[in-house]
Amino acid sequence: MSLAASHDPAFLAAWRQAPALRFTGVIEGGLTLLCLFLFSQGLIGPLFADPADPDSSVVLRLIWLPVYAITLGLAVTRPGAVMRTLTGNWLLLALVLLTAVSVIWSIAPDTTLRRAVALIMTTLFGFWMAARWSWRALILLTAATFIGLGVLSTLMAIGMPSLGVDHEVHAGAWKGVWWEKNTLGAMMAWGAVACFAALHMDSRRRWIWMCGALLCCALVLLSTSKTALLALLLGTGGAIGIALCRRGFGFASLVLFLGLSGAAAGALILLIAPVEFLELLGRDATLTGRTDIWVILSRQVGEVPWTGYGYMAFWADETGPVYWVRQGTDWPVPTAHNGWIETALAVGIPGVIMMALIYGRAFLRALSRLFTGPETYWTLTFLAMLGLVSISESNLLQQNSMGWVLLVATAAKLADRRTK
Repeated sequence: MSLAASHDPAFLAAWRQAPALRFTGVIEGGLTLLCLFLFSQGLIGPLFADPADPDSSVVLRLIWLPVYAITLGLAVTRPGAVMRTLTGNWLLLALVLLTAVSVIWSIAPDTTLRRAVALIMTTLFGFWMAARWSWRALILLTAATFIGLGVLSTLMAIGMPSLGVDHEVHAGAWKGVWWEKNTLGAMMAWGAVACFAALHMDSRRRWIWMCGALLCCALVLLSTSKTALLALLLGTGGAIGIALCRRGFGFASLVLFLGLSGAAAGALILLIAPVEFLELLGRDATLTGRTDIWVILSRQVGEVPWTGYGYMAFWADETGPVYWVRQGTDWPVPTAHNGWIETALAVGIPGVIMMALIYGRAFLRALSRLFTGPETYWTLTFLAMLGLVSISESNLLQQNSMGWVLLVATAAKLADRRTK
């Protein structure tokens, strides 16, 4: 510290506050990692809840109360930044509030109210992350969380195979710290692209992020999830495409041309020979019965297209409309296995339109940064993968969900042009 600076009151005040600020940052970083781990529902779900009825677990319900308290505490410490983030994302805020309003017409109002409150708190945590952390910190914290989940999943599969490996329908497939293999696959696919992005954000620790990416890729393969594998290929291909685009206009033109050509070819194949294409991927033409579910659920959506049945209420009433779905499919369908249909069941077609606008705006904003900012390695690939997975999994507008937290944080941060 220079002699002149030592007599500057503002400099002296900042110097004295520096240790406290660093300590606060460490505490907030630690709480972010803890909450992201809990929102992933890794480990706590298989240990404390029945996958067929997770809400029946008293332990699991109690675990969320401290998480919500932490979320409120963190938001209160930065009210101005959080409020600016909220007002800058009014459409996302409106969609979340719509889930709470849906208690008015819900066929299971108690369930809707409880889960809508959980969704509000989950969303608030995502908004706080966007308001608190820079792109660099947000991506590094996210990648570190996924690496931790990957390590725990490996230990679980090797040390406790009765919990970490499927021994029934998909014998031998790794589940890690989750209920099913598809969740492990999806999480690790996101983890791989988070590590790729972290590599561009923090090249000094490149070996950590490279090893983390390899671990996540290996776990996707061990999960045997075809959807997760496609998402991983999309994410890694997207990251390579972004890197090539930034090498120059020629590379950019080539990559964009190949990307558009590949998308058009894929759409053409699905239109001309969908059965053969799905069989080539090792999937049956009904996507393991999903299309049968979607047809029946589409009829249910048509019964109440403008309101839906209330947030998360459709599956709560065993004697309600879900009864006819399970009769028609001849098995206890737990979810729609499609994020968009699930949203329609909850809050109707207006909710689906709002969700599409939120997703579309975030994707276009990420695409507009194709040639600038290392955060694009996360934002564009994550959103593309989320959109792909939403076709076969109910991963949108989900309470206590890491995927929803990351979507909210990513979309909210993309909406703020002042952030770095």
